[in-house]
Amino acid sequence: MKILVVDDDREIVDLLGIYLKNEGYTVEKAYDGQEALDALYSNEEIELLVLDVMMPKKDGIQVVKEIRQSSQIPILMLSAKTTDVDKIKGLVNGADDYVVKPFNPLEVVARIKSLLRRSTYGKTNDAEDELALGPLIIRKNSHEVVTIEGEPIQLTALEFGILYLLASNPNRVFSADEIFERVWQQDSLISAKTVMVHVSHLRDKIEQATGGEKIIQTVWGVGYKIEKQ
Repeated sequence: MKILVVDDDREIVDLLGIYLKNEGYTVEKAYDGQEALDALYSNEEIELLVLDVMMPKKDGIQVVKEIRQSSQIPILMLSAKTTDVDKIKGLVNGADDYVVKPFNPLEVVARIKSLLRRSTYGKTNDAEDELALGPLIIRKNSHEVVTIEGEPIQLTALEFGILYLLASNPNRVFSADEIFERVWQQDSLISAKTVMVHVSHLRDKIEQATGGEKIIQTVWGVGYKIEKQ
């Protein structure tokens, strides 16, 4: 499994490369935003991107925006910025997770493993592949969501995980913490804000694809649910 690590600080790239190789991953390296895009587009084997925010040529936010036009590859962002606004900006633009510098390399490796697990969330060998949800069809084996007209909706692995969790448990209200633990499979002090951003993205994509259908409901002060269709 190949991971692309991108940071203009070569010591950080080399350090993460050592830890990832020790876990059995193959590591490709880049040192600015344009190098990251060139590496990603020229190598189809890359399955996850670790991306710094502040870099020359193109910063991490610009890179995420461009990648998300054509790919839903898991992206873990690194940044020395610590405010919630900075974290949310990265998530809003398509990142899947966010680690603040300075970091423990073991934490980064744990986050990477979690994201890779999530990239296959809902993929099973069950015979019942499709789950109908109002104007949507969720195909868990192929990790796809399409409208009843057959138009695909491009979701990240985490957005798919949230949708599948709620859709497969109709009428049940899940708190943000429950969603985070079930989909991300890790503990976090910022889980509510992280889930809020991903749910907002997910809603926008569904409403855009279905002409305004509001599939996910907010139960104020409690969490989120999908009513049985």
